[in-house]
Amino acid sequence: MIQVKHLTKYYGSFLAVDDITFDVPDGEIVGILGPNGAGKTTVLRMLTCFMPATGGRAIVEGFDIFTQSLQVRQTVGYMPENVPLYEDMRVEEYLDFRGQLKDLDRTTRRRRVTEALSRCQLADRRSQIIGTLSKGYRQRVGLAESLIGDPKVLILDEPTIGLDPGQIREARKLIQDLGRKHTILLSSHILHEVEQVCSHIIMIARGRVVANGRLEDLKRSLPGAGRTILEARGEDADGLRRAIAGLHGVKDVAMDRAGEGYMRFGVDAADDTDVREEVGRMATRRNWTVRELRSTQPTLEEFFVQTVAEQNLGSAAAGE
Repeated sequence: MIQVKHLTKYYGSFLAVDDITFDVPDGEIVGILGPNGAGKTTVLRMLTCFMPATGGRAIVEGFDIFTQSLQVRQTVGYMPENVPLYEDMRVEEYLDFRGQLKDLDRTTRRRRVTEALSRCQLADRRSQIIGTLSKGYRQRVGLAESLIGDPKVLILDEPTIGLDPGQIREARKLIQDLGRKHTILLSSHILHEVEQVCSHIIMIARGRVVANGRLEDLKRSLPGAGRTILEARGEDADGLRRAIAGLHGVKDVAMDRAGEGYMRFGVDAADDTDVREEVGRMATRRNWTVRELRSTQPTLEEFFVQTVAEQNLGSAAAGE
C-alpha cells in the first residue's frame, strides 16, 4: 500500500529525514512513533505530497510521489497536526465545500458528506459553526474532511493532540473503526495511544528509522522479555535459585529482597517458554510460601526509551 525506499529530506544544510525505508501493509493501522523533532511530520508531508522530498522514492497506492503527485493526493486522505478549518462556516457547509475542491459532483458530495458526518459522529453538529466547536469536535471535522474523497489510505498527523482523556478515548475508537475499511498511517509521540491503536510500529529518532515491526515482536526483542517473577519466603534462597536455574527452558535467574522476609526471583526463559508452573512447583516442593507468581512483558515505553537512548549514544559517538 505504501512503500518508502531511502527517503531523505534536507532543510538547507539540516538533515531532517535520513535515508528511511519502510512499508505499510494493506489494511493495517501503522504508527510512526518518535520524540518531538524526530522527523515524523516531515515524513507524512512528503508522503502526501505536501512538500517535496530531497531524495529516495515512495509509492502510495501504486503512485510515485515525485512523478504522480496529483494521483497520490487523490488517493490519500490527509489530516495535518493543526487542521486548517474555516471557522465561520458550518460543519456540513465546510465539508461540502471541501468536496467541491475534490471535484465531486453534487450527488456524490451529498452522499460522502452524510457518510463522513455519520462515521465521525458529527450528524448532530452538522449545522453548528465550526468556530464554536470544542477541540475534540474540530478534530473530528478534520478527520471527516479527510474521508470526503473516500480514500483507501488515511494519513493522520498527531490525531489526538490537545484532546482531553475522554476525547482521546473517543478518537481512538474512531480510528480503530476506520481501520476496518482504510489503511491508516498515523504519527504520535504518545506511547500509550500508539500501543492501544496500532498493530505495527515504525520508530523514528533523529530522522532515522531505529525500529520497525509488529508491536509484540518489538517487545519480545527487549532484554527481560517474558520474564517470570516469583516472590516467596522460605529457607535457603540460594538453593532455590539454583534449583530454578536448573529447570528446563530457564536461561537465567536474578534474586533480590522484596521486603517482609520475602525474596524476589526474576526468571528469564529461553525461546518464549512459559515456566511459571515449573517455578511454582519448585518453590512449593522446597516448602516456600509463594506470595506472587506472574509473567511480565516489556512496555512500549521501555522499548522506546531504550531504543532512542541507543540511537542518541550512537549519534554522539559518531560525532566524536
